[in-house]
Amino acid sequence: QLQLVESGGGLVQPGGSLRLSCAASGVSLEAYNIGWFRQAPGKEREGVSCITQSHGVTNFADSVKGRFTISRDNAKNTAYLQMNSLKPEDTGVYYCAAFRYVGRSWCRVGSQEYNYWGQGTQVTVSS
Repeated sequence: QLQLVESGGGLVQPGGSLRLSCAASGVSLEAYNIGWFRQAPGKEREGVSCITQSHGVTNFADSVKGRFTISRDNAKNTAYLQMNSLKPEDTGVYYCAAFRYVGRSWCRVGSQEYNYWGQGTQVTVSS
């Protein structure tokens, strides 16, 4: 059974950076597509980014394009979300998620295919 644990959240000033990690255990992440989601207070959860199982193809929500990057290190069984130029509207609980699918060359941000979820890590952007 795949288990995901996020870390790296915290309080940061506008314009700052954070790197979130999503550590997997139980099985190898190699066969899994990975996504990052966030939920702001009083709002629905939204997709932020995704990366495919093969070739590491990435995709981003328009609100974070050019500021966030997603990556994965299968040797470390970990995925990352690098967040730069953070804005107050980036505040929320960030979740990583995964689903098993081998060979897809695209990913859709906010897909409903994710069936493994971490517990979330809080990101607060405030001065």
